[in-house]
Amino acid sequence: MLLAIDVGNSNIVGGVFDGERLVADFRLHTEALATGDELGLVVAGLLGLRNIERGTVDAVVVSNVVPTLSRSIDDLCHQYFAVAPMHVGPGMRTGMRIVVEDPRQVGADRIVNAIAAFNAYGGPAVIVDLGTATTFDAISDRGDYLGGAIAPGMIISLNALVARAAKLNRVDLVAPPSVIGRTTNLGVQSGMVYGYVGLVEGIVGRMKAELGGRATVIATGGLAELIAANTTCIDTVDQRLTLDGLRLFYGLNQ
Repeated sequence: MLLAIDVGNSNIVGGVFDGERLVADFRLHTEALATGDELGLVVAGLLGLRNIERGTVDAVVVSNVVPTLSRSIDDLCHQYFAVAPMHVGPGMRTGMRIVVEDPRQVGADRIVNAIAAFNAYGGPAVIVDLGTATTFDAISDRGDYLGGAIAPGMIISLNALVARAAKLNRVDLVAPPSVIGRTTNLGVQSGMVYGYVGLVEGIVGRMKAELGGRATVIATGGLAELIAANTTCIDTVDQRLTLDGLRLFYGLNQ
């Protein structure tokens, strides 16, 4: 079986595939200084709770945007699964042209998302990943990765707002009943949720225009459902996108 691990700035998401079937998945908070043993104990324990023995995992594929965890992830793979991980990175097969000035600067998670999106939905397509950052990625009708846009994520923005404005409090990221907030907290919720809805609608609309006027829009990431529920510009939410992309990437490079 294949263990796919996506190391993000906020969360580490993993999944175990038996062929094309996802048989288990998990999500951990990212701790940038975690050791291989700390990660190994948690990952092995979670898989054990799902009745997956370590010995049944015979391959690992990793996308990682947190450089300080690179060695720990390698230690995890070698010590707990006795395999050398395959890393998403420059020089590996992606099955698509990366049409940007420096492909090495494109995040590994964005590449595997693009692989999975074109495989599942075709092109042209726009991927909206609502995580630590809010990223937008464009794929042509031929399956070329064209580049994208990057904005601060909702939680980063909320944290910055609360930290710099003494009288504002942290609020739950939920859609308030109206855009016009009747309290300060409702006003913050409105600005955050509907503000990011406007951000997504604006950038998606401009990207679709540059792609010829049409594109399938796929959302993923921890806040994808919240934004998708408040706009018509997102066609589908796919929370397996990155894991499926890692599985496809492994198949191209094994």
